[in-house]
Amino acid sequence: MLSRLRLLVLGLIAVIAIPAMAQAKTFYWISHGGPADPVWTYFLAGAKQWATDTGNKVNTSFHNGDVASQQEAIRAAISAKADGIVTTSPDPGSLIELAKEARAANIPIINFNTPDPKANFNAYVGGDNVTFGKHWAQYLVDKGLVKKGDFVWMPVEVPGATYGVQEEEGIKSVFGPAGITYEITEATLDQAEVISRMSDYLTAHKGKVKAIIGLGDLVTGSIKRVFDQVGVKPGEIPVVGWGNSLDTTQEVLNGYVNAAQWQDPQATSYVALSLANMAASGIPPGFNVITGALYEKDTAGVYDKILSGK
Repeated sequence: MLSRLRLLVLGLIAVIAIPAMAQAKTFYWISHGGPADPVWTYFLAGAKQWATDTGNKVNTSFHNGDVASQQEAIRAAISAKADGIVTTSPDPGSLIELAKEARAANIPIINFNTPDPKANFNAYVGGDNVTFGKHWAQYLVDKGLVKKGDFVWMPVEVPGATYGVQEEEGIKSVFGPAGITYEITEATLDQAEVISRMSDYLTAHKGKVKAIIGLGDLVTGSIKRVFDQVGVKPGEIPVVGWGNSLDTTQEVLNGYVNAAQWQDPQATSYVALSLANMAASGIPPGFNVITGALYEKDTAGVYDKILSGK
């Protein structure tokens, strides 16, 4: 009797488990970033954690600022009849047609990290880059760190990419009326090259630069190494920018960076995939999820603990 009961229970478990396994879905997580950029390891970790927690499959890919490559990855996901796609926007307007194609194929397509309101995505998860840029510039002005006639240096990994273009829009709205000038320079997505280019620029323009705005996580997270190499003391040149890496939380704690922007990288990927899954199940998201907080030394420890897994 006991053996029969065991067989019956095992049979019921098998019957329940087989449909559950059959319901697993396949999603595509597509980034304009590069795997060498520390912050993208956190975005990727959020996607992997979501796959583990839900039992769904997530195909991930990085495209290192190559717009054509990212477009092809989205086309491949559509052709594969993905259950959902979550993607960054590599350049403004670059995914308008692909978003239409995905929607026409009834494939949810969620935009994350870098928004493009002109594309018909199902939803957006991430920060408002125009607002972030405005806040960085306003922070420098309000704190008396820059004034009329000053020059601000703004390094970025990929000039022309969505995030930098939108951030500059916000910065310009503050610096333009204030009579503050700036220059954007290319740093690339290679860590060693970033440090080399930033060090060369600062060596040549140290006397001119009154403040720095890091338009990406890789450049902001390289400030300490650049300052140490060039001989700039912590706090000598005010710095604001992105703060989604342990490099930057430590820079804020040690005085190299005045304030940094948090965007919840793990949570951004996790929520974006959750919205895609919800839409794939027939519940359309009627909202965006905006993340972000500007932190200084007094709260940097909170984000340092999150990123270090403590």
